[in-house]
Amino acid sequence: MRLKASSRIVFAALALISATGLARAAEPVQLVVLGDSLVAGYELGPGEDYPAKLETALKAAGHDLTIANAGVSGDTTSGGLSRVDWSVPDGTDGVILELGANDALRGIVPQNTEDNLTAIIEKLKARDIPVMLMGMMAPPNMGADYGENFNAIYGKLAEKYDVPLYPFFLDGVTTHPDLQLSDGMHPNAEGVDVMVENTLPAVEGFVEMIGG
Repeated sequence: MRLKASSRIVFAALALISATGLARAAEPVQLVVLGDSLVAGYELGPGEDYPAKLETALKAAGHDLTIANAGVSGDTTSGGLSRVDWSVPDGTDGVILELGANDALRGIVPQNTEDNLTAIIEKLKARDIPVMLMGMMAPPNMGADYGENFNAIYGKLAEKYDVPLYPFFLDGVTTHPDLQLSDGMHPNAEGVDVMVENTLPAVEGFVEMIGG
């Protein structure tokens, strides 16, 4: 039985649409980690930074993705806000936002930190890019009042914008000198391993939420 020319055109169009859909589905999820030295790989070797090890762990768990490291050592939330447009390129499927540690170390007013993180989240949401927050806690020497105001920022933003939150990015590392560099602030390679292991379930949930 021969198909009419119009039928052949329809079948060809459907085949093209199907092939295009499969090609898109096969594309790996593109994540960006926007952060500071805690993700930039400060004093670590190639492949020892958090985004690189996180990508390896997620791939081992069966996820097809790539993770770009947009960490800048010394960056504050203000710095992250100033570069978010070019640090997160078009085509990004999701952003893991890790900023605020340097704000706390410098004693920046918590409201300023909250305002900057708010602006970053809103910029990304305006581009339809999902966000996951990595929470940070103020060092104890900043005082109880400062710590209370600063530490509340991340939960407040997660609830306001309905974004997933990992409460404390350095959980399991800050109280273990053997997992830190000699400065007592940054994770060493083993510390990064702990951070990846601890955050992996939450990040997996985020990746699955955006279809990865």
